[in-house]
Amino acid sequence: MDHSRNPYTPGAGTPPPALVGRDDELAAGRTVIARTSRGRVAQPPILYGLRGVGKTVLLKALQAQADKAGWLTVEIEGTQTASQQDQTRQRLARALVTSARALTPPRRTSQAWQRALATISAFSVAVGPLGMTATLGVDPARGRADSGDPSIDVEELVSDLVPALKESGIALAVFVDEIQDLDAATLSALIATQHRASQKGWPFHLYGAGLPNVPGRMAEVHSYAERFHFMRIGALSARDARSALESPAAAEGVSFTEPAVERLVQVSGGYPYFIQVYGDQAWRNAPGPSSITYDDALAAVTTGTAVLDESLFHSRWDRATPAQKHLMRAMAEDRSSSQLSDLVSRLGKRRPSDLSVARDALIKKGLIFAPDRGMLQFTVPHMDDYIRRQHEG
Repeated sequence: MDHSRNPYTPGAGTPPPALVGRDDELAAGRTVIARTSRGRVAQPPILYGLRGVGKTVLLKALQAQADKAGWLTVEIEGTQTASQQDQTRQRLARALVTSARALTPPRRTSQAWQRALATISAFSVAVGPLGMTATLGVDPARGRADSGDPSIDVEELVSDLVPALKESGIALAVFVDEIQDLDAATLSALIATQHRASQKGWPFHLYGAGLPNVPGRMAEVHSYAERFHFMRIGALSARDARSALESPAAAEGVSFTEPAVERLVQVSGGYPYFIQVYGDQAWRNAPGPSSITYDDALAAVTTGTAVLDESLFHSRWDRATPAQKHLMRAMAEDRSSSQLSDLVSRLGKRRPSDLSVARDALIKKGLIFAPDRGMLQFTVPHMDDYIRRQHEG
């Protein structure tokens, strides 16, 4: 098969050739924009789910909706670095300055926008680097959004932007990927500002995407987390998974035999990331010129699984300590979620607290989560299969 025509896009956060099965989430984004344009309160979507379900791609699609509406948009990503709070606020300031610079000159010269830009400058000066402010052409406002305390600065920043946003008929939207890893101070400040925006009719929205623990994490840092529309993102249905495989190939004049597509849908589990990997490998393995057969699919299962082992599973497995790997091996025996009491018995421990150090560390690393009280589950689909393969090997 001609590799230059390969339509599949394996890679974390890489937009697929066909975004299928996500109509509800995209409709939720359009609703936020429509309600905001009418001056009504809206609940921005917070997407959560396992890795590989396409949350980042969806978040980017929601941001594209806001960009198309002419909104001021900012994107940042939560991290687990030691100096996370300072780095996050610097990225937020840099993204806000960049977005403000994209405003057309007539907007930027109004009094409301001059005041807004002055506060943006003050916020960026407070977090550095200083060079960012010169590009806005205004002096930083004094005593606004420059205290160094996120709980004060974020709300003041948005408050000072509101008159300019309303004057232009647009909104400010902050898009946070890996939102569960955002430092508590910044996350709390953003949630509190969203709450205040809902109370006062401010055109401000916080969108997010992250792991299954996101609803609990947001409720933990602030009680106003109910202001959001939490949307669980799962695997695609068999029908949508077929479409995600077949539609891109059909656009290139290539078809799958029925047994081939059935096998690839089955092995992918309907997870978008896996679909792209197996689709890519099926294309690479097929001699062509216009059909992908069952034998091609079988070859893709072998090579695709090897790609996933190396690119997705191995790096996560390597992040675990020997004690943590011991717990993960025990979890892998269950092939789904694990009961903590079963793990205690399986590992020869006396009580659940004996596993708390390894469990808490794995949760912090984003490798497992607690879907319910007394339960544990991997955040990456098919991680249990990988661990069993390693153990058997």
